[in-house]
Amino acid sequence: MTDNQDHRGEVAGLLLAAGGGRRLGGRPKALLEHRGRPLVEHAVGVLRAAGCGRIHVVVGARADEVRRRAELSGCVVVDNPEWAEGMGSSLRAGLASLAGTGARAALVSLVDQPGIGPAAVARVLGAYEGEHSLVSAAYDGTRGHPVLFGAAHWAGIAATATADRGARAYLARHAAAIRLVECADVAEPYDIDTEADLSHLE
Repeated sequence: MTDNQDHRGEVAGLLLAAGGGRRLGGRPKALLEHRGRPLVEHAVGVLRAAGCGRIHVVVGARADEVRRRAELSGCVVVDNPEWAEGMGSSLRAGLASLAGTGARAALVSLVDQPGIGPAAVARVLGAYEGEHSLVSAAYDGTRGHPVLFGAAHWAGIAATATADRGARAYLARHAAAIRLVECADVAEPYDIDTEADLSHLE
């Protein structure tokens, strides 16, 4: 057996899908339609296809509607009542939800990046080595998503995850420890942030 296969069960997928889509007229990104289904459902499928066995999905804006419309069976759905504060609150909620699960790392992806598919996620997952791992996808050398945080880093990340910064401050302080995994050949890291970006959805 390969090391990658041995360790995959230790890495939980953590999908941040709580945003309210302020620049999209208040349409939550999780509920945008992509290939005939809510975008959150597509993002869960990507994590599954890449090899994440356990998946936690953080929801916030119109959470009840997300639960009702999206097929999220097999996932742990985490409510973030503070979603309006920004992505940092969702990251904190998601990491907190993994406590006591046995997960030794969290592979964090964002619901609004449908151009990042299973191939890129699997590359980041494959770079996992243990609870001290810090791994990030890179696009032509620039750090992006998804990112993998070993459990040894969760407390430090949660302590600095505020507003829309997520783990940015923590990663900046630990840049030398981050293993970058080039993914530009298999993924496009655009975000669905504005009306113009909706052209990326199918």
